[in-house]
Amino acid sequence: MEIFDKFCRHLSKITTINEKIISVVLLTIITLIFFAIVKRIITWCIKRKMTGRGEYVVNHSLNVLVSAFEVICLIAIFSEYIQSMMTLISVVSAAITIALREVIVNFFCGIYIKTKKPFKVEDRIQVNDIKGDVMNTSILSFEILEVSTKEENGQSTGVVVTFPNSIIFTTPVKNINKGFKYIWDELIVKVELDSDLVKNKQEIYKIVNNLDDIKSIPRKMKNQIADVNTTNRVYFNQFDPMIYTRIVDNHVELTVRYLIHPKKARYVESVIWNKIYLAYKDEKINLYTGA
Repeated sequence: MEIFDKFCRHLSKITTINEKIISVVLLTIITLIFFAIVKRIITWCIKRKMTGRGEYVVNHSLNVLVSAFEVICLIAIFSEYIQSMMTLISVVSAAITIALREVIVNFFCGIYIKTKKPFKVEDRIQVNDIKGDVMNTSILSFEILEVSTKEENGQSTGVVVTFPNSIIFTTPVKNINKGFKYIWDELIVKVELDSDLVKNKQEIYKIVNNLDDIKSIPRKMKNQIADVNTTNRVYFNQFDPMIYTRIVDNHVELTVRYLIHPKKARYVESVIWNKIYLAYKDEKINLYTGA
């Protein structure tokens, strides 16, 4: 510290700037550089040891912790100036509040998101007409990886959309994973009016119930709803796949309803349709082929 003080006095003589000001500026620069290096080292170490979601969670948590220590160090550096600075802050606070209104609102909305968790990383959400998977949440904004809305269960478009945190108080945010991570999906199978409905339904049930991505979900869903019911009233009386029947003009619509993970919905639909097509070719299902 003695060497540092001598260096500050030497700079003060050369520049005619107050020694204390030079000391504070230099300590601030050193602190910022030191913690920037620490964050890079942490990121490098985590990348070598971990992958996937665990890498993001650990890296994000450690960086928040390091940032907290950084703020504490900076407060310690400026401690003897804080009291005098408070007078200046009180004079300009009104102007700063007006100028930085959106930043302040986003900051407190960011705290709300972190504490109340209306959504979290990897949740699929929809804001207005934009649907996507949450990639990152920060103190001022959050980012989602957009999915196509052309289909009910679209796939990633590769586009990253950034929203200010304040949007959660001005726009309804639909969370598809909130509470429990499975959703009801439906597809309509049209069959001939004079076909054997019992046989057709049995074949469709066989296809749906034999899919690994579907058959294990009802049990998981019951457990999740039991947990959710401690804080929210959620009621379902049916968890297994169902087929609803409706006569439309000259054919019958069989609406297949089943539980699925939203990110797998489009893939599972494709598998089901492929199996239905093969069953049709084997004359096990009488698909409606009219206009």
